[in-house]
Amino acid sequence: MADGAMKLADEARARAYSLPREEFNPGDPELFRTNTHWPYFERLRREEPVHWCKDSEFGPYWSITKYNDIMTVDTNHGVFSSEAALGGITIRDARPDLRRPSFIAMDPPKHDVQRKTVSPAVSPMNLQILEPLIRERAAAILDSLPIGEEFDWVDKVSMELTAMTLATLFDMPQEDRRKLTYWSDVVTAVPGQGLIDTIEQKMAIFVEYHAYFTNLWNQRVNAPPAGDLISMLAHGEATRNMEPREYFGNIVLLTVGGNDTTRNTISGSILALNRNPDQYRKLRENPGLIPSMVSETIRWQTPLAHMRRIATQDFDIGGKTIKKGDKVVMWYVSGNRDEEAIERPNDYIIDRERPRNHISFGFGIHRCVGNRLAELQLKIIWEEILKRFPEVVLLEEPKRVYSTFVKGYESMKVIIPSRN
Repeated sequence: MADGAMKLADEARARAYSLPREEFNPGDPELFRTNTHWPYFERLRREEPVHWCKDSEFGPYWSITKYNDIMTVDTNHGVFSSEAALGGITIRDARPDLRRPSFIAMDPPKHDVQRKTVSPAVSPMNLQILEPLIRERAAAILDSLPIGEEFDWVDKVSMELTAMTLATLFDMPQEDRRKLTYWSDVVTAVPGQGLIDTIEQKMAIFVEYHAYFTNLWNQRVNAPPAGDLISMLAHGEATRNMEPREYFGNIVLLTVGGNDTTRNTISGSILALNRNPDQYRKLRENPGLIPSMVSETIRWQTPLAHMRRIATQDFDIGGKTIKKGDKVVMWYVSGNRDEEAIERPNDYIIDRERPRNHISFGFGIHRCVGNRLAELQLKIIWEEILKRFPEVVLLEEPKRVYSTFVKGYESMKVIIPSRN
């Protein structure tokens, strides 16, 4: 870690342990942009695992910070609702005119039938079909990288592979793939933080986004059923008659879910291995550790920091009573560093005994539907990296996203050293 980042971390720790807990707002996006959220969650896990923030830009909310408590909330959809009409799945309430129903923002039984409609696209059988194509694209991306020159890993590799794969799942033209990257970023962007200036600008971009996928729907609904996500929605018994707003909600979910998470974990793997050169060396010496390394990186990175629920009745947890109507935020980023659930959780260990013992994908009915596809893309890209490059060297601290939801990177400067 660079001296500047270390100084920032030390200052954050001092502040986190001197500030009264009742003044904590662990959802402050600036903490995530500066990577200084860790000591706040560490203190909450130790002293107040279920914490009430009475005042923030998001309104009042509960923070659930321990692994097992997060599991309790995530698997109890009878008490903790995901319904879009109640505000959505993120700590920031969606404006009523921007609320879009999707299966992640639904409770059973509707959630179950909609999720079942699209899940064949990421079934083990379909992943077997996709694997050679993903590998071919990964190889082409890596072979096009400059050697001995600085470049942005996020742009050249992470965004490219995930956009290519997602465009294939939608069966849309590859030349449009970066529209998916852009739209995904707009969905989670905070106005005034670089990508968009106003909520009106965001809504105007959504009109274009919506129109593009309405056109794809019209193409697919008038064609025989096929194996892409749009066709599955257009022909699925539970989804073919859904209103346009609901269709678009599912498109947004699939775009963000298929884009941000994998791309930020690919970038996170470069950061993690550079921060832990002993683990990078271990990986180069034994590429058989790639699947384990992938799972450890998904835990270490936690590409989505949280999910939010609304309590539909009073519920006691962690010595606190959550009241009906309260906003409840499950901090996956904290649960993945819980010392009581994961041994040496702050360490990056690519040969952990149980590397998939993390909560980055959530639990229960809302567990990430594309988790195996994410793992497959990470596995393939690292198999191809190790075939080609002695190492990928991180040149400076990456620029992080200003977001409490997407825990990711805007840019990451690297260099691939020339071979001697």
